[in-house]
Amino acid sequence: MSPEHQLVQLTAGTAKVLSAKELLEKLQLGRPLRVKLGVDPTAPDIHLGHTVALEKLRQFQLLGHQAVLLIGDFTATVGDPSGRSATRPPLTRDEVLANAATYTDQAFKILDKAQTEIVYNGDWFRKMSYEEILRLNARVTLQQMLQREDFRNRLDAGQEIRLHELQYPIMQGWDSVEIRADVEIGGTDQLFNILVGRDLQKEEGQPQQVVMVLPLLEGLDGVRKMSKSYGNYVGVSDPPQEMFGKLMSISDELMDRYYLLLLGEARESGGHPMDAKKALAEKLTGRYHGTAAGRAARADWDTRFSKKDLAAAELPELPLANLPTDLSVLSLSAHAFTAAFAIEKSNSELRKQFITSGSVQLNGEKLTDPAAPVSPRPGDVLKLSKKHAVRFT
Repeated sequence: MSPEHQLVQLTAGTAKVLSAKELLEKLQLGRPLRVKLGVDPTAPDIHLGHTVALEKLRQFQLLGHQAVLLIGDFTATVGDPSGRSATRPPLTRDEVLANAATYTDQAFKILDKAQTEIVYNGDWFRKMSYEEILRLNARVTLQQMLQREDFRNRLDAGQEIRLHELQYPIMQGWDSVEIRADVEIGGTDQLFNILVGRDLQKEEGQPQQVVMVLPLLEGLDGVRKMSKSYGNYVGVSDPPQEMFGKLMSISDELMDRYYLLLLGEARESGGHPMDAKKALAEKLTGRYHGTAAGRAARADWDTRFSKKDLAAAELPELPLANLPTDLSVLSLSAHAFTAAFAIEKSNSELRKQFITSGSVQLNGEKLTDPAAPVSPRPGDVLKLSKKHAVRFT
């Protein structure tokens, strides 16, 4: 593929590229570019929001460039303050390395492991003397650090900023020097940190990396970014039926974003939105669980919801022993959404959109009184919406 055609493909779906001209010049060098993506394994599992950057890295990889996956085994013990309103709780190195093992296993469902260079930033930071750290800090001013919106907001709100958090952008920037990165990929919240890398590379006499930042993927609610803390995520390790069902819950408007950011393609025009959503869910489920699992999840969804045959369908199971006491229709619905689908619904939303509307049904019987007591038995099926149902065990 010509450098010009590569540029079109690689910049598709990005939020900002600094700059497209520089990227084209690097592509015209006729050598594989070193493309950096840094990840701090602060949790053992990744969700589809994390995969947006991995998919872009895979695009570079497919075009013959060198993917460099940097594992922040050192920076993760500090904690990235980007987008945070409070200091992250510290992690031990053992916790970080345990998380990194499962994190990379899931990342290689997207990346070609054999063609990915894996580096750990602890390999250089743990060798630095205090004198070297001071010299590195001397290259950046406090005024520069306070230009960051998250730091400035915390300062204005009277919230504390720990000094070690100010080190994070410097460390991420130095990673780019060590790797000799030609391009660095990250979310929009990483723009400041990646720009620090450009500055440090320039001071070291290296060509400056191209900045490529990607949009933060909205979660299932279509409003906030995908996050486990918001309960609006799809985990890469979610079971196939669960993953498919979660994806079927997104809006038609959000579907186009998922096609572009998660598959790198546009949905086919002219078809029915429901068919397009099923195709999206099948492709993504197949990507992480295999083609056969994607097809089976789609067939199961059709059985449950298109054919209305819930009794014969494979459903998420909820143990009766784990249910709260003194159940009402409202509390049971809230528990089922959270426990089976990791979806948080407010009481008012449950009342108006699901219960009083007749969506919530126990064995086909509508439960329209939020305060009514309810006592499910083993084998009972609770339908929450057109796309969510559970079986009690």
